[in-house]
Amino acid sequence: MLVAFIQRAVMQGIPLLFGSTGEIITEKGGNLNLGIPGIMYVGGISGVIGAFAYESSVETVNPFLAVMIPLLASLLGSLLMGLIYCVLTVTLRANQNVTGLALTTFGVGFGNFFGGSLIKIVGSDMPSIALTQTSVCFKTQLPFADKLGWFGDVFLSYSFLAYLAIVIALLASFFFNKTSFGLKLRSVGENPATADAAGINVEKYKYFSTCVGSMIAGLGGLYYVMDYANGVWSNDGFGDRGWLAIALVIFAIWKPNLSILGSILFGGLFIIHNYIPNISFEMQEIIKMTPYAVTIIVLVVISMRRKREHQPPASLGLSYFREER
Repeated sequence: MLVAFIQRAVMQGIPLLFGSTGEIITEKGGNLNLGIPGIMYVGGISGVIGAFAYESSVETVNPFLAVMIPLLASLLGSLLMGLIYCVLTVTLRANQNVTGLALTTFGVGFGNFFGGSLIKIVGSDMPSIALTQTSVCFKTQLPFADKLGWFGDVFLSYSFLAYLAIVIALLASFFFNKTSFGLKLRSVGENPATADAAGINVEKYKYFSTCVGSMIAGLGGLYYVMDYANGVWSNDGFGDRGWLAIALVIFAIWKPNLSILGSILFGGLFIIHNYIPNISFEMQEIIKMTPYAVTIIVLVVISMRRKREHQPPASLGLSYFREER
């Protein structure tokens, strides 16, 4: 039971890890993107559209194409969402909070519209669409994992997207701390006026961080559909995972490497009620609130300690007006 719980916690946490890593990259550039839930939704439905188009056009599925087509479709859909956010907030200097919330509303509506359209096309009796062949390709595991007992089950029994999420988080941490480009991006998030005076193109860096962050977050939606949900798309099936990903950013104190452990913790807290016998519905809902409660506690603690390395970027959520420099 413990091994099964850890496996499910990791699988539950991977979408959160993609979303939080993408949001951390975005926020390091000074943009507060509350549209992450909508971007994850669009990333998921874009992958579903790509997989559906491919499965419908061939008799025998090629594993490589079955993975690459939904993957590229998901990245493209998420990128477009990131570009919309950048045009509104960076170029037109719209309010970041309002824009992010609008993107979330738009993303959910976009996913439900096209998801419902695909369900009508296939004539499914259930309000869902199943892409079983594509899901099998995404869920391919290491061939020797089953032979290593509990070690293989806990550490080696996941799909490539799960390991990709961890690698991206580690690379993001290295990028921000060890590369000149990453340090320049952090300077844009801390003080864009000073970065601009030093010759850094603030607009370019903000576009880069937001678009890359959106693409990474979109993969969280693709993973949820193709791996966690076994290729089954259901409208409004994501729940509040997008908001959990944003909460995880605060829990990880804006450090991508810490979000790896935080995502597993949040994933475990999200499903632990399923492993507690004879638990009431009210207690289930209270337990589901635990990740948010933990995030509030962390936010209070870091606010009281006031250590600069544990604080968000100084210009987070603020539009940059070069004329005011």
